[in-house]
Amino acid sequence: MTTHPQFRKVFQEAATRQQMFQLFDRHGQAPMSNARYTGRLYDGEWFEIGRAEHDYMFEILPPLWMRGDMFAMREFMAGSITSVFYAIPIRGRVRYFHGYCDMQVKGSAERLRDVIIEREARPVPTMTRAEQLDHISSTTPVDYRGHAGESWPERHRGKPTILVNVGTRGTVLTLLENLPETEIATRSARLSAPIAA
Repeated sequence: MTTHPQFRKVFQEAATRQQMFQLFDRHGQAPMSNARYTGRLYDGEWFEIGRAEHDYMFEILPPLWMRGDMFAMREFMAGSITSVFYAIPIRGRVRYFHGYCDMQVKGSAERLRDVIIEREARPVPTMTRAEQLDHISSTTPVDYRGHAGESWPERHRGKPTILVNVGTRGTVLTLLENLPETEIATRSARLSAPIAA
């Protein structure tokens, strides 16, 4: 099964409750664009959580719907995008996940569940470059990440940025997508580092 590019894992460990809520707001600094207003920035993002976090979210409000191993939140992120929570048996153990799905796209929650199963059932779930960049963005303190503004060329405006220490040149604001492989490797090695607000 090929993973649809729309669906992307944005955090590599099982998120704690604090991390989960911070991940809910990971685009809070994004420019006020159509993608943010409609929730498209979030659509398809997913990450693992613990059972306690899954159950806590289930008890907040009556769900919008429940289907077997998943339920959707009644409150929408924006537009037709809402949170879907999963309890999925993978390799003999039930694991818990959160993802954003478009409720106007029939079967989107089921497709995301299939993507999660395929991704997490791999013997060695190696990270793609895109997953590494999403994890780096998710775990970098807000004071050290942002989005390209008016001073950037128009083709880059609104893209995620990150501060990088480049030695004698000091700290430089860099497009996340242009992060050097050495920096990605260094930061990805710290997967268990706490997410910073």
